[in-house]
Amino acid sequence: MTRLAAILNRLWRIPMTGFCFALFGLGGVLLSVIWFNLLSLVIRDKQTRRRYARRSISACFRFFLTVVRFVGVLDYRIEGEELLRQESGCLVVANHPSLIDYVMIASVMPETDCLVKSALLKNPFVSGPIRAADYLINSQSETLLPQSQQRLDRGDTILIFPEGTRTRPGEEMTLQRGAANIAVRCAKDLRIVTIHCTEHFLSKQSKWYDAPPSRPLFTVKVGERVRTDHFYDAETQEPALAARQLNRHLLQQLQSVEIPIAGLNDASALSRN
Repeated sequence: MTRLAAILNRLWRIPMTGFCFALFGLGGVLLSVIWFNLLSLVIRDKQTRRRYARRSISACFRFFLTVVRFVGVLDYRIEGEELLRQESGCLVVANHPSLIDYVMIASVMPETDCLVKSALLKNPFVSGPIRAADYLINSQSETLLPQSQQRLDRGDTILIFPEGTRTRPGEEMTLQRGAANIAVRCAKDLRIVTIHCTEHFLSKQSKWYDAPPSRPLFTVKVGERVRTDHFYDAETQEPALAARQLNRHLLQQLQSVEIPIAGLNDASALSRN
C-alpha cells in the first residue's frame, strides 16, 4: 500500500469507526425499547425469556462484527471458537485489551452469562440488554456467589474479565480474585481465552477517533480448560489460599499473550490491500 493510500485508508476508518459506534448504540436502544419489551409480553417464563434475550444479543454481535469488518474498521479471527460454543458449566476468563472483547467472545457463545460492572446499568445504550440477559452484577457481593453456583450448576457459562477494566498499555497486568474465588468456591473449571490486537485500538487510553496507522487485526485464542481441583483440596486447604494460587496461574497464562507470527503476516497483507 502506497503512503497516499495508507493515509486515505486511515482517514476512511475514522468516520467509519464513528458510524459503528452509532450503530452499536442505536442497536442497544432498539433492542431495549422494542425487542426485549416484546419478549416480556410474549414469553412469561423468565428463564426462557432470558435465553432468547442472550441469543438475540449474540446474533446482533455477529451482525455488528460483520459490518465493522465490511467497512474496514478492523478484522478479527477466533481460534477454537467451537470450544467456546460447546462450553458449559464453567467460567470463561479473558484479558481485556479493548472495548470490543466482550462482543467478539459473546458472538460465538449464544447463551453466555457475564459478570458486569454495576456502573453499566446507568448506561442507556447497554443497560437494557444487561437487564434482559440477566447478567451478574459485580456489586451484588452477598448474592454473587450463590447466584454463580446456581447458574453454573445448570450448565451456564460465565464470562469474566478478571482485570476488572481494560488493560493499560505498558502497565503490569493485575487480576482481581473474583473469577478465581468463584471457581474455587463453586468447584468449577475455567476456560482461558487470550485476546491480542496488532494495534492499540479502543484501549483504556485511546479515543474512538484515534484510528491506528493500519487496520487492527484481533486474534482471539481459546486456550486450556483449567481444572480447579488441581489447585484446591477441600480437605487440606483453605479456599482463600487456593484462590490466590489459581489467580497466579491465570495471571501467568493471560500475560503470555504474544504477537502471533501469522497475525503479523495477516496484518501486513491487510496493509497492502
